[in-house]
Amino acid sequence: MLGVLLHPVLWHSHLFIRPRGPVAPSECLRGGTVMGVDDADLELLLLIRHFERKLLELFEAGQLNGTTHTCLGQEYIPVALRTLLAEADYVFSNHRGHGHYLARFNDPHGLLAEIMGREGAVCQGVGGSQHILRGRYLSTGVQGESMPVAVGTALHLKREGSNNLAAVFLGDGTWGEGSVYEALNMASLWQVPLLVLVENNGIAQSTPTGVQLAGSIAGRAAAFGVRHQLVRTQDLDEIRAELGPAVTRVRDTAEPLVVEFLTQRLGPHSKGDDTRPAEEVDLAAERDWYRRYAAEIPDRLGLCDIRQREFVEQVVKEVAARPLSTWDDRCLLPNV
Repeated sequence: MLGVLLHPVLWHSHLFIRPRGPVAPSECLRGGTVMGVDDADLELLLLIRHFERKLLELFEAGQLNGTTHTCLGQEYIPVALRTLLAEADYVFSNHRGHGHYLARFNDPHGLLAEIMGREGAVCQGVGGSQHILRGRYLSTGVQGESMPVAVGTALHLKREGSNNLAAVFLGDGTWGEGSVYEALNMASLWQVPLLVLVENNGIAQSTPTGVQLAGSIAGRAAAFGVRHQLVRTQDLDEIRAELGPAVTRVRDTAEPLVVEFLTQRLGPHSKGDDTRPAEEVDLAAERDWYRRYAAEIPDRLGLCDIRQREFVEQVVKEVAARPLSTWDDRCLLPNV
């Protein structure tokens, strides 16, 4: 019924009044400064950006199967978290997880091979875009599924006396899943080192957050006695400075934390299914980190941009020339 109410025709009509939610990312997101961004961060930001753009091109050209969900516009979040998460931490990603994977492993060849089903794929091509297992990294396209698993992992870490944590990425739409609340209840009751990273881009597939989420994410975390921290900025150094002490507290005290990033999605939900009004998409483009970088550090961005664009082209050419992957006993082995 909700999907009918949110049909694009009704969206644009005067019959549909868009309720105001407690959080409107497109209105609250801050740009920040980019002058001090280091080369490693800049290269990684652009690698993810061009990797995602290339995926959409490949799909449009009919060279990929299945589906994919890009993180265009949200690349800065996993890049900022790169220095806050330890190698021995567990990371649970979701359907929009290419940036999470690349920020953790810097392995575009393995990821593209996985998506294209070619030799050298992270999971032999069995997992595709959404379902990837590598060491302590796991992604899934089933919304809410990772939360209970992450809580169980965090409990394990606590019991073994580890200083590591379990980090789980969610979207704002995932807060409609009951498993999220069961997991929050257990995380709070057991006091486990769980870091919940919410990428609130204001829309769950085609449903604006304001019409699918009662109250707020902060309020829902508070209902379980779980700390909540809101991040409005896209600036990498600001994010790290704001979250550094909070993440350390999760490690040291095993007290769970929900971090909510107000962010924006530049592209469609998956490939060509963007139901947002044109003016909303244009506003997201105006506030895109890439545009600010191009204005503030044009020379540095230009050089890195060319380098990463050409690198991604090389990756595609090399991976596309590989034989198709085959399903064999390797699919049953843990990928480390």
